[in-house]
Formats: sequence, C-alpha cells, structure tokens
Amino acid sequence: MNTFITAILIFGTYAASRKIYITITAVSLALPMVVSIWISHFIDIHFLVFVGECFGIAFLAFLVVVILSFIFREREVTINVIYASIVVYLLIAIMWAFVYSVLESIHPGSFAAGEGQIEAGRRLYIYFSFVTITTLGYGDITPTTDLANTFSFIEAVTGQLYLAILIARLVGTHIAQSMNKKAE
Repeated sequence: MNTFITAILIFGTYAASRKIYITITAVSLALPMVVSIWISHFIDIHFLVFVGECFGIAFLAFLVVVILSFIFREREVTINVIYASIVVYLLIAIMWAFVYSVLESIHPGSFAAGEGQIEAGRRLYIYFSFVTITTLGYGDITPTTDLANTFSFIEAVTGQLYLAILIARLVGTHIAQSMNKKAE
C-alpha cells in the first residue's frame, strides 16, 4: 500500500508539472507525506504519520484542483480529458481516505468495523471511502461520531455531484464539438 501511495504522489507531481510554481507546490506538499510513509517503517512516531497524512490531504486536494482546471479548460473531449476525469474521481476517494484516517487519529472510535473486518488502517479507510463515494454503502463499516457521519455524507454528495456535473460537461462539450464539425 505504501508503494502505491508513493507512486500516486510521484506521478501526481509529474502530472502537475506544467508550470514551475505548480511543481514547487506539488513537491512541497508531497514530500512530507513520502517521508512520513517510509520513516514510519523504522520509527513509530504517530505525530509524524498524522502530519504526513495532513500533507497528503493537501497534496491530493491540490492535484484535484490542477487536473480539474485542465478538464474545464479543454474545449474538446479527448481521451486525455476522459482519463483525467477518471483520475480526479479516484484521487477524491483516496483523499477522503486520508481524511478518515486523520479523523480516527484525532478522535479514536469514529468508525466501527464489523466482525472479521481488516484492522483499522489506510486500507480500511480506502475501502470505506470508495464504498462511500460510489454510494454503494455495504454497511460493514459505519461512522460512529457526528463528524464522521458528516464527512461521510459530504463525500457521498461530492461523488454524486462530481459525476453528474462532469458527465453534463463532457456531453455538452461533445455536442458542441459535433455541431461545430457539422457546421464546417
């Protein structure tokens, strides 16, 4: 899992590296997360993991904004726009997983897992986040505090609004693109 998260941080930084100020911001936000991921294998400092996850949230939010700006700047629906749209959805879910992990660090017991469920950790929160953003809702992991309930609700609404708005945008752009080609 740590290798996967590190790869996201590295490739995300690379993808955002069109302008120097964006690259510097991305590296500044990603580096503390990468350091905390790999140092935690040698030193067990919970505060370091907490700070790293906070930087991970900031990095993923920054990356989502950068990629969304690319999507909404494009006037033509291309395969890159479609890939970028998918990546944003996945990054939002991973970002929420970090939010849930930070919430659990601040307020232990914010989530309850069913019997035989995997141990609380990054994998559990990634699973819960993807179940929530898709509004699938298996119910095997439940938020137990008001703040966890609120965050879960916000993620579910964000996931549905993202899909509705993005599909409307892509379809509208595609129709305008088709009409322009017919007019030529």
